[in-house]
Amino acid sequence: MSSSPIAPPATATERTRQLRRVALSGLLGTAVEFYDFLVYGTVAALVFGDLFFPGTDPAVGTIAAFGTFAAGYVARPLGGILFGHFGDRLGRKSMLLLTMGLMGGASFLIGLLPTYDTVGVWAPVLLITLRVVQGIAIGGEWGGATLMVVEHAGERRRGLWSSFTQMGAPLGSLLSTVVVTLVVTLPRDEFAAWGWRVPFLLSVVLLGVGLFVRLKVVESPLFAEVRKDRSAARLPILEVLRRPRPLLLACCVGIGAFTAQSLLTSYLIAYATGIGYARPQVLTALTVSACVALVVLPCASALSDRVGRRPVVLAGAVASAALAFPVLALVDSRSPGLLVLAVVLGHGIAQSLMYGPLGALLTEMFGTRVRYTGASLGYQGATLIGAGFSPMIAGSLVAGNGGSSTPVALMLCGGATVTALTLLFLRETHGDSLGGPAGHSTPTKENVLS
Repeated sequence: MSSSPIAPPATATERTRQLRRVALSGLLGTAVEFYDFLVYGTVAALVFGDLFFPGTDPAVGTIAAFGTFAAGYVARPLGGILFGHFGDRLGRKSMLLLTMGLMGGASFLIGLLPTYDTVGVWAPVLLITLRVVQGIAIGGEWGGATLMVVEHAGERRRGLWSSFTQMGAPLGSLLSTVVVTLVVTLPRDEFAAWGWRVPFLLSVVLLGVGLFVRLKVVESPLFAEVRKDRSAARLPILEVLRRPRPLLLACCVGIGAFTAQSLLTSYLIAYATGIGYARPQVLTALTVSACVALVVLPCASALSDRVGRRPVVLAGAVASAALAFPVLALVDSRSPGLLVLAVVLGHGIAQSLMYGPLGALLTEMFGTRVRYTGASLGYQGATLIGAGFSPMIAGSLVAGNGGSSTPVALMLCGGATVTALTLLFLRETHGDSLGGPAGHSTPTKENVLS
């Protein structure tokens, strides 16, 4: 795949214009990726148990559907390694075009899949295969999109600019929720017959828009410097693993955000509808929460440019743990209004405080030579641990505890606690320089790999 010229724009005006274009590319590209990825989680909670895993107890079918959901998360670190390697060797932009194409193609094909009644066991096999392709694609998307924005941005506002990529997650969630909300108004039989396919098939439209914008951006100027000096790492993954402390810290610091994200979005749909909420009520709560997150994320990220990444993430972790039991109590009230409040507090605000500065924080922990690989693996490792199996585990624990939501609240507290404790071992990085092949002004610091 060809790449655009790698020389940075010559004038301040051109640099500003290019930064805005890169930020828009990161926002749209990540939104497309998360739309495709989260549509699966939403539809899996609604109908995949019946369509692809029939003949089982409804609870078992839901757990099986979330098992395929987890398969996508298991594949994400593989995507981080694969696209991180070539992104650190060949460049950021070409990998981003490839990941977007893979994600959009896999989602479109899911919309065309035959169900179990048509092809038997091949239906879940094909579903899992395409889900793995989705996971590989999104595993390479986030790191490249975030790096392109952060490496184009100035030293003082990296957090704010990186928030555009972070906002792709709630924007993708918002788009997926709105589309699914429209199709679930169909009669249940029609939704199960063909309506569930519509959100997947529409992904091809978003794919076209995202690729159009992404083709117009230029390569990262910091990677251009590495290419010019011919100092790209031969095997970035080995350099990352040779000093594993930054990678381990990167994985652990994001666990709280992703535990909250998966439990208060994908799993919440299955849990809330199971205790009596109508599907449109749950989807409305998720829509309102996504809108709130689109405001909180840039504010939290901009604040991290001023006071540091650690205090903002810590505030989110403390809020998430403190609100866990109240949030689930609000959900259990069976009041649609209180359900909206619960999701806004737990996901729109607390989770966004943890998630907003994460892009800049993980980027600052690795040098330019291995930044794509290191940041991607850290992020995807956190998603695998925090989100990959959380819905399936929560479903099993709730079923085994007579439908009580206590296990879900405890999981939220546990994820937030891991994030808070990890921050004790991280130094503040928001004032560091990213310049040069080493990519960091203080490469000897223990938690920064250059």
